Amino acid sequence: MDFTKINSKVVRVDLMQSGPIIARRGAMLFYTGDVQFAPHGTPGGVGGSPGLGGLAGMAGRMMQGEHEATMIAQGKGTVHYGFKGLETHIVDMAAGGDLRVEASRLLAHTAGLQSSVVSANASPSGGGGGGLMGALRGAATGVVTGQGMFTTQLSGYGAAVLLAHGGVLELQVGGPAPVVVDPQAFVASYGPVRTELKSSTSWRNVGRTGGESMQLECTGQGIVYVQASEEKL
Repeated sequence: MDFTKINSKVVRVDLMQSGPIIARRGAMLFYTGDVQFAPHGTPGGVGGSPGLGGLAGMAGRMMQGEHEATMIAQGKGTVHYGFKGLETHIVDMAAGGDLRVEASRLLAHTAGLQSSVVSANASPSGGGGGGLMGALRGAATGVVTGQGMFTTQLSGYGAAVLLAHGGVLELQVGGPAPVVVDPQAFVASYGPVRTELKSSTSWRNVGRTGGESMQLECTGQGIVYVQASEEKL
């Protein structure tokens, strides 16, 4: 395991063992040893050509919202990370695969993981969910869940640290019945997990009900991470 939990809100990483670490700006608490920090670039996008207007331009602007300023730490030393007193949860990705998590809920990850911004509506481990129009179809879900149209995807082998209110529960997906969670409590998913927003009311009533009847149905194979709170980060 690249990260070690010091307590529920702080993690430690030995750069000699983990290699470079990418973390959100402001997350470094203290370090020992010879460690260098530098700004890190924005993750890749969902595709599309620069300079496009209309829907493509709107999607590009929304993609920029799915990004937190990050710093890369490298060298020989130990770094401690935490953020605003939030609970942390380590995801071991030694087996590979994809982790999908909002940038605001991601504390840090090993630099060997490939980071990209994908449509929240896209199929796991594959494509862009129908290109630009597929991405735009995720807008309605994003408005209700508060997650937005786009999400961060980490792919490969390594480890990542999630942020949450009140701790994180790991729910196994893959049984005969789907796992259904409160959209506001949803933190992340690992593996080929598909999420679909369900409602017992008509779309015309969503604005009046405050989304309280909305549920996120999770199917496929993998793990869903849920926080013990409905509070946003």
